[in-house]
Amino acid sequence: MRLSVVIPMYNEARHARENLSCLITALGQALPTEEFEVVAVNDGSKDDTKAIVSSMLNEYPCLRLCSYDANKGKGGALKEGMTAAKGNFVLFTDCDLAYGTEQILHFLKAFEEGRGEVILGSRALAQKGYQGYSLLRRLLSKGYLGLVKLVAGFRYSDSQCGIKGFERSAAHRLFGALETNGFAFDLEILLAVKEAGLSVYEMPVRIIRHGESTVHPARDAFKMFRDLLRIKKRRKNLKKGE
Repeated sequence: MRLSVVIPMYNEARHARENLSCLITALGQALPTEEFEVVAVNDGSKDDTKAIVSSMLNEYPCLRLCSYDANKGKGGALKEGMTAAKGNFVLFTDCDLAYGTEQILHFLKAFEEGRGEVILGSRALAQKGYQGYSLLRRLLSKGYLGLVKLVAGFRYSDSQCGIKGFERSAAHRLFGALETNGFAFDLEILLAVKEAGLSVYEMPVRIIRHGESTVHPARDAFKMFRDLLRIKKRRKNLKKGE
């Protein structure tokens, strides 16, 4: 199987059927059905997300559902989905398909051309990467990246971009060891990518579909900074234990 697309889902009942159908249809127009899968991860939703996705399984054989009762957070959901994926290339993106469906195929092409074992989306490298963002979200995103670079020695241009892809064995290894369930999971994964010496290609991307943000600026900024310090300490301790 060439491609797995992992979709973390929490209370996505309003958009689940439409967006999953859109994704599967777009991938099916470019790839034989047996060459891709879509792994939907129900992250303890309180609405009908699980029931809606379950009702689609017979209609779309390429669709798989991972589900559990207690909400873990995006990092926890991706740990479940990325480690269960079967494709040679494993990519995650959000249920709102913010970067579109065509971009997924560009990521797959870059991977199969050997550009990197890890393909990272970067809004910072795209001319209109932050188009449509509010000034507050733009400042918070760039401010957090600057803080990450200062505290963690981060070298990539966009830590929080919501579309990233990995060679399968790397995805299983990296996400299998993931301990951060919240939004800062990206940082833990990318620090592990750097330490593992994996080849990385950064691909310019931009948001083409702006959905409702679930980020609460003050609260989540504090949580992400707290997780940043924890991740940094944990990675340091892991190195000492080698």
